[in-house]
Amino acid sequence: MDQASGLRKMQQTKVKVIAVTGGKGGVGKTNVSLNMAIAMAQQGKRVLVLDADLGLANVDVMLGLRVEKNLSHVLSGQCELDDILVEGPAGIQIVPATSGTRSMVELTEAEHVGLIRAFSSLQRQFDVLIIDTAAGIGHSVLSFARASQDVLMVVCDEPTSITDAYALIKVLSREQQVFKFRVVANMVKTLREGQILFNKLTKVTDRFLDVALELAAIIPQDDNVRMAVRRQQPIVTAFPKSPAALAMKALANKAIDWPIPAQAGGHLEFFIEQLVQPADNSQKRDVANE
Repeated sequence: MDQASGLRKMQQTKVKVIAVTGGKGGVGKTNVSLNMAIAMAQQGKRVLVLDADLGLANVDVMLGLRVEKNLSHVLSGQCELDDILVEGPAGIQIVPATSGTRSMVELTEAEHVGLIRAFSSLQRQFDVLIIDTAAGIGHSVLSFARASQDVLMVVCDEPTSITDAYALIKVLSREQQVFKFRVVANMVKTLREGQILFNKLTKVTDRFLDVALELAAIIPQDDNVRMAVRRQQPIVTAFPKSPAALAMKALANKAIDWPIPAQAGGHLEFFIEQLVQPADNSQKRDVANE
């Protein structure tokens, strides 16, 4: 693999990388990820969604898509990353993972390198990469969040959701040097309730952590969401004028305007940098000049 070639290609098109996480399951991470991606694609953006819940994947299930190959086939060398991409609504591209495969959750160092190489060899170009992370504070969640320019923390008005979101923010800030988080108050009854939920989280983070939180969106409780999930359709296409769909579209429009940092970290070329990281500085310079 020509590492320098992959790096040069990715530097030509700056990719906006957004990790959607939340600490615990059931807060609506995947719903937010998919609907935001589709709403961005409707605005003309080329969007790639990575199902980063490597052992309990559900992005394809939520959209009713048939998947023949997934990331496990890429890591085993049976195919390239481009070969497993699945097209979703509005033309978004999806990187499917596996479900019920414990080995994908416990990747070896060599397999992590294989995942990095897979992204470095991606032939298609994208404007936005949305990473739908797993729940919890596992290694993959921390790694993907650190690799992203923006971390979107999805919370709902439940004590466990707030507690787990705080725990994830704490670990990311203290161990991964992630200090800025954008918060989505999901499934709330009113805008006021969403603001109160955000205030609860900021109250504890302001007291104990050196981080900055921004309220990115308030998504209302909407029965149409449940109906769309049952139909295996995104709400932004199934019920485009529903309150939740309008909130998702507003979030997508806002995210499109989030600035892309000048430094390499957080772009797709992050994976290339990680691949050559063990080398000393002189080796890095030699690779960059090839």
